[in-house]
Amino acid sequence: MNDFAAFARMLENLIRFGVIAAVQMEPPRVKVKTGELTTAWLPWIAQRAGADQVWDPPTEGEQVMLFSPSGQLANGVAVTGLFSDHIPANGNRAGLHRRTYADGTVIEYDSIAHHLNATLTEGGTTNLISKGGINLVGDITHQGDYTQTGNQTVTGKVTVSIDVVAAGVSLVKHPHTGVKSGGDQSGGPIPT
Repeated sequence: MNDFAAFARMLENLIRFGVIAAVQMEPPRVKVKTGELTTAWLPWIAQRAGADQVWDPPTEGEQVMLFSPSGQLANGVAVTGLFSDHIPANGNRAGLHRRTYADGTVIEYDSIAHHLNATLTEGGTTNLISKGGINLVGDITHQGDYTQTGNQTVTGKVTVSIDVVAAGVSLVKHPHTGVKSGGDQSGGPIPT
């Protein structure tokens, strides 16, 4: 190759910084704005793309590094995950693994404090399906109402601060039928 300008352009195009200009979901591709250029649709690098897969598309404005084999931008691939002044880091210390979602939901693990936290945005819901069972070890603090379908077996003491109502019968305040004085037994409780 004797054209120095073409050689310099290809060399410059091997590795470039840019930002995501557009995202296409099917097939997964992005356009990258790098300097005054905007690329054609290019693939982005995912964490895994084999038998195990990770789907986590980049977003417009996200800073990327563009690798272009042979200096041809048409053959480029975008490497995501570069913080920028426009989109700064969502953490600032070692030991913190944090995932922040666009709606404000945060899932994080702090290996220094040994604490796992998941905070969903207002109105967020959680669904866990584990037909083989769930085993929780440790104390549980629960706030809010609780609805259960199915049987429950408790080994240990159940402490209730107000009342227990079973089939309409209050454990604390329930009258009995057939009450007599003396050694007779009263009748069953009356639903309240």
